[in-house]
Amino acid sequence: MSGRFRNAAIALLAGVALSTAALAQQSVTSAFTGFSGKSDQPVKIEADKLDVRERDQAAVFSGGVMVQQGQSALRARQLTILYDSGAGAAPAASASAPVSPMGRNIRRLEAEGAVQVSSGEQKASGDRGVFDMAANRATLTGNVVVVQGQNVLRGDRLVVDLTTQQSRLEGASGGGGRVQGVFTPGQARPGQ
Repeated sequence: MSGRFRNAAIALLAGVALSTAALAQQSVTSAFTGFSGKSDQPVKIEADKLDVRERDQAAVFSGGVMVQQGQSALRARQLTILYDSGAGAAPAASASAPVSPMGRNIRRLEAEGAVQVSSGEQKASGDRGVFDMAANRATLTGNVVVVQGQNVLRGDRLVVDLTTQQSRLEGASGGGGRVQGVFTPGQARPGQ
């Protein structure tokens, strides 16, 4: 193989890798956008059961939980909403902070069991999901899969910063797990 041809092939492969990595980045962050602490869209929740634990400042939805906010949807077996107490709420709480079913500011959402987050073609799933409202960060752990069209990423831990729109996918620590990806070049992004 000539040096010129080899350099052209390397440049082409690098271009494909960069464009598919950008597509993967878009698919990871877009699925979570509706659950940003900055969203002003109403939150709709359906579940088989709701238990309110006032002492723990928690509301626990269980059994086929479905949450919709804007274009984003979340499904899980159980969703725990941790909120600030009515009196002396945390100083970081603001008028734009998400509000729990009891009318209090939400601090954190904890989703358990076959967690799926989606928005349009972008989907992310894992065993557990945590949404930290103050940090405006979402974390999926355990058997994480991110899909957009035919592009698929797999790992053990996904962290999405909803403010900066940056994400990081990690393999299993200690177990030698690695991040895996399958990208289909030339696949158009939604809206193109």
